[in-house]
Amino acid sequence: MTENLLEIWNSQPWIRLGVTVIVALLVAIVVHRLARALLWRVSDGHPMAREMLRQARSPMGWLVPLLVLVVALRTRPEADELHIAASAEQILVIALIAVATWLGVRCINAVEFFFCQRFPVDTENNLRARRVLTQARVLGRTGSVLLILIGLAACLMMIPGVRQIGTSLLASAGLAGLAVGLAAKPVLSNLIAGLQIAITQPIRLDDVVIIEGEWGRIEEITGTYVVVRIWDERRLVVPLNWFIENPFQNWTRTSSQLIGTVYLWLDYRVPLEPLREEVKRLCKEAPQWDGRVCVLQVTDTTDRTLQVRILASSADSGSNFDLRCHVREGMIAFVQQHYPDSLPRVRAEVRDPVG
Repeated sequence: MTENLLEIWNSQPWIRLGVTVIVALLVAIVVHRLARALLWRVSDGHPMAREMLRQARSPMGWLVPLLVLVVALRTRPEADELHIAASAEQILVIALIAVATWLGVRCINAVEFFFCQRFPVDTENNLRARRVLTQARVLGRTGSVLLILIGLAACLMMIPGVRQIGTSLLASAGLAGLAVGLAAKPVLSNLIAGLQIAITQPIRLDDVVIIEGEWGRIEEITGTYVVVRIWDERRLVVPLNWFIENPFQNWTRTSSQLIGTVYLWLDYRVPLEPLREEVKRLCKEAPQWDGRVCVLQVTDTTDRTLQVRILASSADSGSNFDLRCHVREGMIAFVQQHYPDSLPRVRAEVRDPVG
């Protein structure tokens, strides 16, 4: 019986290869579980490492068996005798590259998620949090795109018929990016713009910006575009490279504090000192005023009216808008009640045509 089994074993490479594959898979399962348990225990007290292990659970479940199978096929002499086995090895290598790319993307997502939890932006004085979170998201999205391009190129290079395409794609994602074709130019320009934004940070998450005459906040920064939440709940989608090539207003670049203006056009007979006292009273009673600036000045004159400008400061743009409305409404009511003759009017002189 033993001699028959040995004869079958020596004469059938398929059996030897199949047993090797089964043993390799069993070893891979054991190694994967032991490694995961060990890493989970070592990562105790390290939130980023724990998050990476959580994110990497699915791809690691495929990576270890594929890696062990590739090693088993390359070390067994039966693989050289069986042409199908060689093709299977090529497919396994491609799958291994794809899973490794998947693992890399999940690890990048884990780092990004960790920074999102560590630096929440829904707090006051969140300038540092917005700076760190913007860098994490932009660099993470850019790294994911580059990793996917490299993984796709590596997979294509494993196929002889399309190896040249993979080489070109890999070159376009690296130092040869300056010589890519027109089709790849928008993608690479946005990737480069993303790196510039992450390093120089002309915009950050939750920044208040004015783009194309629209007031809004930076809601999301991806690897190719930025989503701006307009004040009326609309969304403005802007390519990343637009922020590098075009001027725009950023109201929270270094601080969220803002000085707002209110303009009034009044008659020349209006007394200014009571207006100044009323402006100070309105600012002091408004919770939006931060106590820095409250000024009333005559900034222009015409042949009929004075232009009165009021400056009032707030901690952020939203509060400043409410403060400006409060001051404007209060000043109009004050002038109407106490100095109705000082409202703008048209003067005319009527002459007797006979005289």
